[in-house]
Amino acid sequence: MATYTQRVRDSILPLSVAVSLPKAFEEWRFTGQTHDHEEPHETCQLCGQEGLRYHFEIQNDFTYHTLDVGSHCILQFDVAVYEDGQRLSPRDAKARLNKLVQKMRLESCIRALERLARAENSQILSGALEYYRTNKRLTPKQAFVVFWRLRRHRIDHDASFFNVTLRKKRYVEDLASMETSKVHFFWRALSPSQRKQAISQGHAPPSS
Repeated sequence: MATYTQRVRDSILPLSVAVSLPKAFEEWRFTGQTHDHEEPHETCQLCGQEGLRYHFEIQNDFTYHTLDVGSHCILQFDVAVYEDGQRLSPRDAKARLNKLVQKMRLESCIRALERLARAENSQILSGALEYYRTNKRLTPKQAFVVFWRLRRHRIDHDASFFNVTLRKKRYVEDLASMETSKVHFFWRALSPSQRKQAISQGHAPPSS
């Protein structure tokens, strides 16, 4: 079985001008193109890691070959990441890639809400879609209805990608007055601090 380094070497060197790994990676850059496969079943074309949901395209500046890789490899091998024509530092490159992941997650949430709105003619669900497009969050009441109906229609979604707002007093009060069974529908969409708040209101976490 090939080692990690050998897999990387076999993937990158035939597509590069340089004949050593450090030099070869100097020829590559992140193109800015990403792809959400919606399920974690893809493979990194550089290191062979399986179970990827997101691909990030890198390209060789001389050979123009491209590879679809995971964000970890871009950071691991210091592949150039640019913004506004400037190469980013490793720290800023990581932040940029994280922003792109968040953007893909937001788009995934909106796609799920759009499918739900098409599946069921409901003013509440249409309103939740528009609210999420504008605020990138759901209110507690919206969250319960949305996740209940997403399950009912078997629409693919990841609850942890969604966000719930508790910024207004009435949203906190809505959460407190809800039945715990309803809160469990959107528990995974709550942040760690929001879960603590829900527990302080008397809501027990889901058993599984």
